[in-house]
Amino acid sequence: MNGNKHNYDCKSIQSGILHIGVGNFHRAHQAFYIDRLLNDGDQSSWGICGVCLLPSDENIVRKLRAQQLCYTLTVCGRDGQNAMRHIRSIREMLWAVEDPQAVISKIADPTIKIITLTITEGGYQIDRSTQEFSLDSDAIQHDLRNPQAPTTVFGYVAEGLRQRRKAGSGGLTLLSCDNLQHNGDVARKAFTSFIYAQDRELGQWVDQQVSFPNSMVDRITPMTTPADITRLNKQNSESDQVPVYCEDFIQWVIEDNFIAGRPALERVGVQFTDDVKAFENMKLSLLNAAHTLLSYPSFLKGYRKVDVAMHDPVIYGFIKDFMDMDVTPHVPAPTGIDLAQYKQTLLARFANSAVSDQVSRLCADGISKFPVYIIPTVAKMRANGQDLTRIALLLASYRHYLHYKMDDQGASYDIQEPWLTAADEQKLNSTDPLEFLSIAIFGSLNLDRVNDFVDRYLRFVNQIQQAGMAAALSDYHRLYLDSSPQADLLY
Repeated sequence: MNGNKHNYDCKSIQSGILHIGVGNFHRAHQAFYIDRLLNDGDQSSWGICGVCLLPSDENIVRKLRAQQLCYTLTVCGRDGQNAMRHIRSIREMLWAVEDPQAVISKIADPTIKIITLTITEGGYQIDRSTQEFSLDSDAIQHDLRNPQAPTTVFGYVAEGLRQRRKAGSGGLTLLSCDNLQHNGDVARKAFTSFIYAQDRELGQWVDQQVSFPNSMVDRITPMTTPADITRLNKQNSESDQVPVYCEDFIQWVIEDNFIAGRPALERVGVQFTDDVKAFENMKLSLLNAAHTLLSYPSFLKGYRKVDVAMHDPVIYGFIKDFMDMDVTPHVPAPTGIDLAQYKQTLLARFANSAVSDQVSRLCADGISKFPVYIIPTVAKMRANGQDLTRIALLLASYRHYLHYKMDDQGASYDIQEPWLTAADEQKLNSTDPLEFLSIAIFGSLNLDRVNDFVDRYLRFVNQIQQAGMAAALSDYHRLYLDSSPQADLLY
């Protein structure tokens, strides 16, 4: 880090990037990188115009504006040392609910060369069964019929690009910063599918004038609770209404395919490459998949903080075995990466008590996460005839988490599953646990036809229901950890 030093005058910064989805991750990752880069005088045209589309975004918009768009980022070191930085790289903030035309006009503005996105894995509306963009929702149908009055990210981008084309403002790059395999390809499919359905001539222009690089992003960034705000402001002697905190690890790997130019982010540690697939596969298959594996068993056992769960030797061994035995055979290491060291660093990152990420954050929106993080690896494991015990325990715990909404301690909770369909809920609510294996995200795996898997899955389902998650984890421990060398624990 460059500490808290800023060598740039905010008034001299022009927005060259428009970012849709100004959440904590964007403010800890992309905005952090750009803030460092703006210290170089020749990069002053790469400030960020933040765009929020949802009514629920009012809080972040109002509070950032009240602070002249400046906020604090606390980077929590694994060595116990924290560093705070004021971030000033977001130079404009638009809220579509308040002024939709301002968002459209900004997309059309010739000074904007890149649109970046953090709209979540499910936000691209790729149908889970067909892997095609879904045109069926009421919001999408509205935007198709009313191009000048959009409500979705696809409608806003389409209308902005339409005006951009009409004005002769040139093309731009649309860069996904979401955790998706081949996220640029997914973004291309989603946006061009919508645009072609709405305006074929615009679609043909987009094919020639808009690039969609793939990228890989990484930085663990928890939600910021009211208690965190008080803690961070006291720690930093600040009065920030919307502070962010994150881990000290950060990575951004991007395919160098920018049709209208790009900032010199390599100066601040961003890696540009011709092919990001190996980095994507490594990160999604290890970090994100391990987070999902950790989430439901830990939550049901009663843990609410990731670092605390990681100091449970059974959970630690469960995660480490998954990384080493299930995932590693399918993860070719990118050039220059020591995979064993990468995995060990991941385990240390998860256990970072200064970050103390929320287990509930990892549990949220599993319907969108499983197809990206877990299912590709399970399909390869099935093809190789690998042991699926850890997957059986994960799916049993996910079903219990969704179905019963109560943990081992008797504490009830709400689930956050915005993409759970009515058909999925019917199978989830069935008294036959095997029905759960045929919900849309799991259906293609045909796990109900794998006898060894079904036996283990039903065993774990019954154990969790009758004796609790702790009993199921202990059973796993007896079966698989006691018969192998003890894992090197973190403590």
